[in-house]
Amino acid sequence: MQTERRGGVGSTLLLVRSALASPARHPRTAVVIGRLLGLGFLVCFGTGLFSHFVQDPLPGMAFPTRPVALYRITQGVHVVVGTALIPLLLAKLWTVYPLLFQWPPVKSLGGVLERAMIALLVAASLVELATGLANTYQWYPWPFRFRETHFALAWAIVGALAIHIAVKLPVIVRWWRRGRSVDAAGALLPVREGEGDLRPEPTASGVTGFLQRRLDGAPVPPPALSRRSVLAATGLATAAVVVTTAGETLPALAPLNVLAPRRLRYGPQGLPINRTAAEAKVQRSALDPAWRLTVRGPERSVDLSLADLRAMAQTDAGLPIACVEGWSTQAAWRGVPVRDLAALVGATGRELLVRSFARGAYSSTILQREFADDPLTLVALELNGEVLHVDHGYPARLISPARPGVLQTKWLRSLEVR
Repeated sequence: MQTERRGGVGSTLLLVRSALASPARHPRTAVVIGRLLGLGFLVCFGTGLFSHFVQDPLPGMAFPTRPVALYRITQGVHVVVGTALIPLLLAKLWTVYPLLFQWPPVKSLGGVLERAMIALLVAASLVELATGLANTYQWYPWPFRFRETHFALAWAIVGALAIHIAVKLPVIVRWWRRGRSVDAAGALLPVREGEGDLRPEPTASGVTGFLQRRLDGAPVPPPALSRRSVLAATGLATAAVVVTTAGETLPALAPLNVLAPRRLRYGPQGLPINRTAAEAKVQRSALDPAWRLTVRGPERSVDLSLADLRAMAQTDAGLPIACVEGWSTQAAWRGVPVRDLAALVGATGRELLVRSFARGAYSSTILQREFADDPLTLVALELNGEVLHVDHGYPARLISPARPGVLQTKWLRSLEVR
């Protein structure tokens, strides 16, 4: 018998694959889930690029300052969609993993390259989503730098995904729409050779007869799952993780925000905090009555006390604070426009270096011209009608429209022409 001549390994793999066979594991299922995965990864890639370059712009890059909630929208979408990709990816892997047990594993050099690319895509996707989820909880149990690794993996995923789609395009085209995948009675059409058939082999003779003998005559149990039940379960799981986590940026979902790490309006002055003054070790400097803000320009420098800043014309601005971890909330800020301070030292229209008393990452930031000149970019002194809490940056902090919270520097020390 031809199947028996395939050897012990091949027979064992066929036995495993037959045991895993189910109508739910069908190319149509893989395509339906896969097109959502592909769209989701592209959305995350685009919004992730925006977040990366806002923080580390290339020479000549400029960014819009309107709408003021731009970064809140893009990063909120990034984190929500990234979270939704987790159940989608798990469902896709469940659908196709019996193909790991095909025999022979590869039939050509092209097959070797295809499997290597799939391995890269799956590994990069799993690491990307797992570390991204950990980042939302500010948990970093790894030795590498998160943001640089996240950025590099995104490029690897998009490249591998493009190649995977190109290789599987004939299968995707055939099973893309329901109308092309069923016959007049509504049944799924047969799977063609090479299209990833995950169904049991014919029961009359051949491989399945051999496998059944290996199972001592025990019949292969009927499948317990249908294709529709798998898709419905995947949809429910995806909706559940979105609804229970998106409330940290969407007020309408805040009451259901049970799995997200933060709650809206939770924290001093109704605003969450990523890093307290104690953690930043700036309490002594921030609370020093002799504190001064140094504004240094090409013509001269000035040192301004808190009383000096409060004596200047104040601007009120309703701006969101939006962090890369995915949480955001709207707040009312009051302070001195940065462009007014820049005008004091002849630095109007110039790029500014903003320094903090805090040390370490993000202790300084570059305020590009478009942000420095925006009338809503403030050295904020008040938050939600009260003097800034020390954990929110007292005595003064930066707040600007359409920028990530990590660049909204707290505990200001100086503004300098770069």
